[in-house]
Amino acid sequence: MTAPQQRKAEQVLGHSFADASLLEGALCHPSAGVPGAQFERLEFLGDRVLGMAVAELLYRHYPDDPEGMLSRRLAALVRKETCAEILVELGLEGCLRLAGDARGNQTIQGDACEALIGALYLDGGYDAARSFVERGWKDRLLNPPERLRDTKTRLQEWSLARGLGVPRYETVDREGPDHAPVFTVSVHVGEGLQARGQGSSKRQAEMAAAGQLLKEAGNE
Repeated sequence: MTAPQQRKAEQVLGHSFADASLLEGALCHPSAGVPGAQFERLEFLGDRVLGMAVAELLYRHYPDDPEGMLSRRLAALVRKETCAEILVELGLEGCLRLAGDARGNQTIQGDACEALIGALYLDGGYDAARSFVERGWKDRLLNPPERLRDTKTRLQEWSLARGLGVPRYETVDREGPDHAPVFTVSVHVGEGLQARGQGSSKRQAEMAAAGQLLKEAGNE
């Protein structure tokens, strides 16, 4: 990681690292082939810290929400896709060290966002990590409930409401290297409705397929 990249990352994260190796570890994906990299361990930790921080923020922001609604909000906010979107929006993707064919992979972007939260927690404590999450997730914390139902959920509701049964998903292809796979999934509703979607995980591909079918059905 170059000095300008470190300065940019610290500025975006709102934290100056006492141990710069933590920041470097969070930005160095295993595909880069660097021995002793701690990316995956930081991601593991950051995933848990993110969940705690978002749960606390939701509890404070929505004092009248029942547990079920809080759980749906939490699930939407800690999804890998959400983490990836935030990493890109903050301009941190360019700081990642990874194999060339892995760049732009949404799963890796989401993992990196979680790894950065883990690094913040270890270097600055919970308050540093929580502060970043509160700033990075602020707009999404205020999203209306409709946005919290993912495309698979919305497609199933749409399908069942029309007596078409539960959507059926089938993985039809998998391409690319192990660290940057591309899945193609087909979704079928009833007897004749179908669509395809692609993503860097089966879930992402299923979501893309569901969104495409909803779009074609005029419900998006």
